[in-house]
Amino acid sequence: MGHVVNHPKTYRLLQQRLDRQVTGAPDAPALQQILRLLFRPEEAALASAIPTGFMALPKLARKVGMAPDALDAMITTMAERGLVFDAEHEGQRYVALAPVVIGFFEFTFMRVRPDAPMQELSALFEQYMFQNEDFARAVFAGNTQIGRSLVREEALPADDHTEVLDWERASTIVKHARAHAVSLCACRHHAEHQEHACDRPQRTCLTLGGAAETLARRGIAERISGSEAMAILEQSKEAGLAQTGDNVQRNVSYICNCCGCCCGMMSAIRRFELTNAIVTSNYIANIDPARCTGCSKCVKACPVGALKLVTGEQNGKRRGWVVRDEKLCLGCGVCYSQCSKGALTLQKRAQRVLPPETTFERVVTMAVERGKLGDLLFDNVEGLGAQALARVVQIVEKLPPTQALLAITPLRSIYLAGVVQAARRVGAGSADVIE
Repeated sequence: MGHVVNHPKTYRLLQQRLDRQVTGAPDAPALQQILRLLFRPEEAALASAIPTGFMALPKLARKVGMAPDALDAMITTMAERGLVFDAEHEGQRYVALAPVVIGFFEFTFMRVRPDAPMQELSALFEQYMFQNEDFARAVFAGNTQIGRSLVREEALPADDHTEVLDWERASTIVKHARAHAVSLCACRHHAEHQEHACDRPQRTCLTLGGAAETLARRGIAERISGSEAMAILEQSKEAGLAQTGDNVQRNVSYICNCCGCCCGMMSAIRRFELTNAIVTSNYIANIDPARCTGCSKCVKACPVGALKLVTGEQNGKRRGWVVRDEKLCLGCGVCYSQCSKGALTLQKRAQRVLPPETTFERVVTMAVERGKLGDLLFDNVEGLGAQALARVVQIVEKLPPTQALLAITPLRSIYLAGVVQAARRVGAGSADVIE
């Protein structure tokens, strides 16, 4: 890659590359310091050239002008530190740049790192991620989000169990995953370094499927059995943690067990009133005022402050009872286990919530909502094949007219017209896309 000078421009280019990802990375002094601590100058220069979608390593080597063996070694060290994603497919190695979230923030704090300045990093991430509204709004803009709430099955009415789909059930997602891994909860581990972590367990972050295999290979997570993963899931429920999963229907890659005090997504809801930072489940809490005694156990248990105690006259007596904020309720069911009076139940939402089917669909939809479809296409043009481009067009065509127009308007060009025509020629039947 030639001579790399440790110059602010190197890290500025990396920040700009990260900001073109669908979750964004707005510039700030704290982020510049984070990048300097995590990336060596030559790594920052390389990362600035790595697409956000997977690219074959030989193709990347040609793009950056490096010998394949030297690049392979460099990518390995970066992957071990959680700065890039790497994957093997049919004997070929692929690499993609990790975003800030879900990416190198989590991979830094999902394990103990004696090789990294954790105290300094935790303070900088606290400033950038948890106190910076610009970052929160960049990540959680739009309606399609990274994570969705998983409902506690034990909280559902008995007659609803047959209607709950597999992708709504945390237990089914865990049982059907081909591989399982566990790591520290990045958010609580980060908070521990800032001396404001809660006392909930930390070894609770479950990674599934191919993501579990990749993170375990790199030492970021610990490989475990399916039964161990189920035990961690149940222990997390007993600890009052809410389950937040990958916002897709197929090939769910993670289930977080979240607390309202440390979780970054829940912090965005509480601190910046970003009520849609986590996609809700298809259920919502319902309180019967006649049965509620106003004990407030459910209020304290709710991770996002969706419940509150009110007082007033009822049947000639002044008493307290709990009410729910419909805009805040995630439908996670944590509150249900706290009510011994039968006053709190979960009921179906009036409008069904349907997550994207695949990661590919989620990323494209997020890009459209955030006005970044052009970035997604142009940054990855060398890595996207005709079938993937066809899939992008199919997703855009399924969007409501206003969203489709939002996607296409900034991209009106000869290039995009050519892409659309070529993609349509591939045909709507193409399904061999890496999801």
